[in-house]
Amino acid sequence: MTGTWLRTGQIAEAAGVNQQTLRYYERRGLLAEPDRSPGGHRLYPPGTVTVLRVIKAAQRLGFTLEEISDLLEAGQHHHGRKPDAGLQARAREKLVDVEAKIADLNVIAGSLRTALDAGCDDLIDCAHNPTCPLPFADLATTGPRG
Repeated sequence: MTGTWLRTGQIAEAAGVNQQTLRYYERRGLLAEPDRSPGGHRLYPPGTVTVLRVIKAAQRLGFTLEEISDLLEAGQHHHGRKPDAGLQARAREKLVDVEAKIADLNVIAGSLRTALDAGCDDLIDCAHNPTCPLPFADLATTGPRG
């Protein structure tokens, strides 16, 4: 593949994305606009496959496309970049977010286990039951706020 330019379908297939995703990333500025063949076909350098795979992997780690764009840009401008722009700082921030979500999910899982153990079968009946283990039990007695 080295030195060989790839067309849209080839690059999409090699990276495991569809062609619409590829064009969307171009519009968002995540990928440079490709060269064109004399017939007007988009031609991508082989390194585009790696960039696409990195984008998809970063998305799986929870980074937004805007964050990924910033990380890609920071990677291209090593000198003179802000200290908080690199992967280390962003990964630390993302890890804090992920760990907070995990803590929230653990609370939710615990509440659902308690609801299952309590035999709750109807949300409305459970909400009116003072022993309801779900967090909305007090809402039924206090009513809406605001």
